[in-house]
Amino acid sequence: MPKIISVHSYRGGTGKSNTTANLAALLAAEGRRVGVVDTDIQSPGIHILFGLSETQIHRSLNDFLWGHCHIKEAAHDVTPGLGANVPGKISLIPSSMKAGDIAKVLREGYDVGVLRDGLNELIDALALDVLMIDTHPGLNEETLLSIAISDALVIILRPDQQDYQGTSVTVEVARKLDVPRLILVVNKVPALFDSADVRARVEQAYGCTVAAVLPHSDEMMALASSGLFVLRYPDHPITTALRQVASALIA
Repeated sequence: MPKIISVHSYRGGTGKSNTTANLAALLAAEGRRVGVVDTDIQSPGIHILFGLSETQIHRSLNDFLWGHCHIKEAAHDVTPGLGANVPGKISLIPSSMKAGDIAKVLREGYDVGVLRDGLNELIDALALDVLMIDTHPGLNEETLLSIAISDALVIILRPDQQDYQGTSVTVEVARKLDVPRLILVVNKVPALFDSADVRARVEQAYGCTVAAVLPHSDEMMALASSGLFVLRYPDHPITTALRQVASALIA
């Protein structure tokens, strides 16, 4: 059965989109057909990680939500641009980067029921093994929908007091929505922190599994969203940790 995985963070700047894209690449590298949907309509950007320029986006999630196309028409095959021999396939449904489209969403919103139906339609139309949803930070109607329909929810947080407080809200909501699998990923951990201690503290605080504690990485910063870290650095400890996260999500 296809799996729906949402990746969320309560605050921006946690590396949520980067984690989503890299997990998608690892799953595709194992031969899976992966769909990635950017539902962060107010501040889209995951397409950059897949090397998709704004001029290459002929249809977007916005077009589907406003009834201008079928959702499969907004799917872009980004596999050839990964720069690696990936036996699976990644189909990306980006959100529009056009200022007018973003303003329209902020002004008028959209029917989240249409989004729900579209995600199910996409799974069937592309025969997906995994559908990954890159959510908007915080909690709003479309984020709650994404969490509610997910087989697994990955919450990204940094070792920061604001992140800790916001994450507790998200964890509580996810439990009330009966998400079957909930895991945490602690990202951008400074080298002076003890990763085992960070893991223990976070697991105790939220009562759920920490699938990975990812250190701050100069290589990740230098890459600057110009590619997928796990494909550029296949032997890096961060890549190894993300492989473990991917395995946990599809187990």
